[in-house]
Amino acid sequence: MSDIKCPECGNVFPMEAAVTEEYKKELREQMLSFKKQKDEEFAKREKEILDQMLRRESDAGKKFEKEKQQLQSTIEESLRRNISADFENKLRLLEDNNRSNEEKLKLARQKEMEFLQKEQALMSREAELEISVQRKLQEERSKLSEELRKIEEQKTAAKESEYQLRVKELEKQLEDQQKLAAEMKRKAELGSSQLHGEIQELALEALLQSAFPFDLIQEVGKGVRGADCVHIVRNSFGQECGKIIYESKRTAIFGTDWVEKLKTDMRSQGADIAVIVSEARPRDMSTFGERNGVWVCNFVEVKALATVLRDSILRIFNASKSQQNRGDKMHLLYDYLTSTEFSEQWKAIREGFMSMKLSIQKERDAMERLWKAREKQLEKVLLNAAHVRGSIEGIAGMDAVDLNLIEGPEENEDDNAH
Repeated sequence: MSDIKCPECGNVFPMEAAVTEEYKKELREQMLSFKKQKDEEFAKREKEILDQMLRRESDAGKKFEKEKQQLQSTIEESLRRNISADFENKLRLLEDNNRSNEEKLKLARQKEMEFLQKEQALMSREAELEISVQRKLQEERSKLSEELRKIEEQKTAAKESEYQLRVKELEKQLEDQQKLAAEMKRKAELGSSQLHGEIQELALEALLQSAFPFDLIQEVGKGVRGADCVHIVRNSFGQECGKIIYESKRTAIFGTDWVEKLKTDMRSQGADIAVIVSEARPRDMSTFGERNGVWVCNFVEVKALATVLRDSILRIFNASKSQQNRGDKMHLLYDYLTSTEFSEQWKAIREGFMSMKLSIQKERDAMERLWKAREKQLEKVLLNAAHVRGSIEGIAGMDAVDLNLIEGPEENEDDNAH
């Protein structure tokens, strides 16, 4: 190629160099334009994806809440209908029984009137027939009273058994409905609470790993019984000095059984200290603290609490290390009696004893309530029997019908003799 001369400065340079610079400049501008366009497209696409995710989450939440409300209303309506129908059936049965008893009592009174009329008619007959007729009437009355007593006893027993069976059936239906509602509620809340809990577990492990890089932080897999995270404390020489277990909870209410469960896990895993990391605390705790041998704190306080507990484990390990090789059995026994292992085992024995004692007391209270209820039922039966006896004695006389439920046959014979 030929050279090109600048008309202003008179400098001469090859034409290839001028073309190359212009081509490079054009390519650079195209590259910047293409990059800017792709950045804009990526930002637009990312915004669209975020909008779609937000819309899906909102729709899913509304749909879930609507289904939950429908299920609750369906269960409540079903319970209301079942209870109303059972009550109406029971009321109808009581009314039928009452009408039947009234008709039978009326019939018995009519029979008594007929017997009285026959008795008045027979009194006008001959004197030699009076004794035989009176004896026959007495026998008929005794048989009738005996039959009436047996019928009433059978009816009372049948009503009592039927009532008890019906009460048990209603209690079983109510218990099944309550279990079903609780199970549906638990399944509905399980998804969101489980996801929040897993996120907090991962954050807790990352926090402990970054705060104590020389210690060993072990994750407990799903389905494995035990705490969510195990913190093995090591000193500067790499020796294991102790173990701290963490249980991560992210719920709105503090569970009453969390402390006992974590204490059991602490004994089974041989840990020195147990910590519950939860957003919710017991009602009487405004900040982190100890509850029955288990520390309770939230996620913000866990780092400071873990530092203090780790330092105490290191101090105890160093103190016990300096007292080794004494060789005296008395000192070894003293160490065992003052160790965490002995303390936790004795606590487990004491807790088991208190649990058994409480269970026995609950069973005793339940039996006393049952006895009291049966005593009230027996009093009710005796009261109704006394009313029936008074009505019959007012019609037939004191010695006509024997309706005593408590007095035995020997006492009745004594009374007749007198």
